[in-house]
Amino acid sequence: MKKIAFSIWQLKPVKWLRRIRGFKLVYTPLIAIVLFTVVMGVIMGTLQLQEKSQQEAALFRELSFAKQRIQLRFANNTDVLQSIGRDYVGAGESAKLKDNAIIQAENLLQSNHEIAQIVWINESNERQWRIPPDNLKTDWFNKVNNAGVINQALKKTLELSAATNRPAFSQFIALEVPSDELISKEIRNVFWQTVPQISGTEIKGMVAVLYTTQGLLEMIPGELKGQYRFTLITDDDKVLAISSDKNTPKRAFSNQTSLDIGVLSPNLSLRIDTYPPPTNLTFRMLIGVVLGLSAFVIWSLWSVLKQMQVRQEAEANLRAETNFRSAMENSTPVGIRAHDMNKMITYVNPAFCEMTGWSADELIGLSPPFAFWPEGQKTELTEKMNQALKLALSQDKKLGIEGSILHRNGSIIQTRTFISPLINEKGKQTGWVTSLIDISEPKKIREELAASQERFITVLEGLDAAVSVVSNETGDLLFANRFYRERFGDTAKGHFDLAGGDIKQNILQALAEGAPPSSLYQETESEEIQLLDESKGTSKWYEVRRRFVPWVDGHLAQLLIATDITIRIEADDLARQQEERMQFSSRLTTMGEMASSLAHELNQPLAAISNYCMGVAKRLQGNLDPVMQKDILPALEKASDQAHRAGTIIQRIKGFVKRSEPQRKSCDISEIINDAVGLVEIEAHRHRLSIATEIAENLPTVDVDPVLILQVLVNLLKNSLDSLREVYPLSSRWSAPPVRIAADLDTSTFPAMLRIQVTDTGAGIAESVIERMFEPFFSTKNDGMGMGLNICRSVIESHQGRLWAKNHMDAEHTKLTGCTFTILLPLEAPGSEGKS
Repeated sequence: MKKIAFSIWQLKPVKWLRRIRGFKLVYTPLIAIVLFTVVMGVIMGTLQLQEKSQQEAALFRELSFAKQRIQLRFANNTDVLQSIGRDYVGAGESAKLKDNAIIQAENLLQSNHEIAQIVWINESNERQWRIPPDNLKTDWFNKVNNAGVINQALKKTLELSAATNRPAFSQFIALEVPSDELISKEIRNVFWQTVPQISGTEIKGMVAVLYTTQGLLEMIPGELKGQYRFTLITDDDKVLAISSDKNTPKRAFSNQTSLDIGVLSPNLSLRIDTYPPPTNLTFRMLIGVVLGLSAFVIWSLWSVLKQMQVRQEAEANLRAETNFRSAMENSTPVGIRAHDMNKMITYVNPAFCEMTGWSADELIGLSPPFAFWPEGQKTELTEKMNQALKLALSQDKKLGIEGSILHRNGSIIQTRTFISPLINEKGKQTGWVTSLIDISEPKKIREELAASQERFITVLEGLDAAVSVVSNETGDLLFANRFYRERFGDTAKGHFDLAGGDIKQNILQALAEGAPPSSLYQETESEEIQLLDESKGTSKWYEVRRRFVPWVDGHLAQLLIATDITIRIEADDLARQQEERMQFSSRLTTMGEMASSLAHELNQPLAAISNYCMGVAKRLQGNLDPVMQKDILPALEKASDQAHRAGTIIQRIKGFVKRSEPQRKSCDISEIINDAVGLVEIEAHRHRLSIATEIAENLPTVDVDPVLILQVLVNLLKNSLDSLREVYPLSSRWSAPPVRIAADLDTSTFPAMLRIQVTDTGAGIAESVIERMFEPFFSTKNDGMGMGLNICRSVIESHQGRLWAKNHMDAEHTKLTGCTFTILLPLEAPGSEGKS
């Protein structure tokens, strides 16, 4: 037991010595750096403290000296002022003695720059004289903004001296002087001193002196002001005067003392600040040499330490890198082998041995053709390898070559080989490194994917719908099937037309409306889009469904499927038109039934009205005054004719609804127009409107149904009157132009046709209305049936004529100023030549 303990004790010193040696090698430079830095810091700190104490002592001496100079100057000035006051008071009525006293005051002012003004005030507090009388300083004292403050301070000081019978001082007075004035700094702050002249117990007068605070600093010698900055401050740290505007260093020394310039003086302090002292070249050279040597030693020791650390880190990194590369080569499934310049194998990793079934000892030293190459491919693989070795140095991007490896158990492995030159530390090539990847499984998967892709493309190409994919980033067409290419070509224009604009704008709009980003991947509701086929000039309808999908490169793309539904839309339109025709036929049938009922019900009352009118007319013939007979009988005959005409109109409408031909006869169109005007003119006069007729001379007769044509003209005239009523209010209708109805021959057609035009200056007809106003049951009036213009056009067309409307614009083409309805009727009825 003792032997074991003894052996352990013997081992401990050896172990500790090794530790100390390692510690000494690594940390000795660091300890030396720390010790040297501490020693130099102590030395420099001691020197700095010593220099600081010397500067503070010198600063206190200079401050005391400056304080004594200022206080002594004030004491001397006070004595001189008292002497001047005594001489002036003692002169009595002697002008010469008084002038001598004033000359003494002038000498005092010239020899003391701190004094700005001297004033003598007699026992009645009146100013008898002042020195100097007028100059640049006194002008500013007399300014409105400054005179009141100066006089008020002088008054208080005089009262204080009178109360104490002693020299007194005023508070400091801040004058308003622009900073750009030359004497602004000199007279900005001033104060008064009053020295009373006492004779017995009475004050015979006072000498008042106006001091400038900046002038007090002139008492300090210039050599001191060159080394230090002196500042006069009050108790509240207000700066009254400063010897220099030059800033002191951040670490400058400063000291401050109270300045007693008199018994009744305001509190005043004098502060001194140091400027950088003149350079001590020897001392600074010594400090520079010491610092330079210290820096060099520290840099040398630090360099040794860093080199040792770099070496240790390099060794550690090398071990880690070696271990990492070994682990990576042993764990990677990629086979690696190295060749020398003669193509002989010099190294293989475990993965390559596993691929071939051969050991590393068996593979190292082999040369091509290798034993692990299949027998039938050795020549081909040798040529591929030689070609790859030649191209390996010139290729920036390494391209692999496909080959095969024969496993020792007889199985074939498909591989892809990459070759790179092997360069040593001197930059010289010593061989080649090849890496092999087993691509048997990926190649099989790729072949299956290719077959699946081919089947998928075949299905898409066979669809009777347009399928397209467009990139959201670039807007390029990424995929389009056969149907899309046939309809829209090989560009993305058709996709954007079907999608309704820019893809990015659609995305931003959807997100701005609060849609979550996940909703972009959901399929949108189907939309029906109409596009114009420019090649054929026809419109096509498509049912569009779209959604956003991630494309193979990871970017967002839009998938769109458009199905041609033109046939379905056309079928729906045809069905809707058939439905409208059925409704129209039903309405016409109902209207025919209503016309038959009206004709049956109204014929008898109308016949009775006609008979009563004719009976009254016959009974009145011969029984009335001829004058009254001339007025009444024509009116009764016209009433009978109109009742007969009303019955005829109803019969004609009934016959027209039953699609019977008009009952034509040769008519004078002027008579029909005059009858129509006569029927409507009563209503026109009731609304304060008028109708003007313009009928060309020698118009030929036409074969028409006069009752139907009369009804058409009455309807058009009433519409024109209604248009004028909307534009012109009742109070201004006297200025409304009349509705014009004109008849002439239109010779612009062949053969010539009879033209009837009804023109008004109303509001015109809106473009949206003018296209549909001849449709059945379309009306802009609240109580209208929508059959008037439709019946009018049908009547004109049954006479093989035409009816249309045209608006009129003002000279500036800014608003509508009326409308004209034009009727064209053939002069001869169709088939009249054959009958003759």
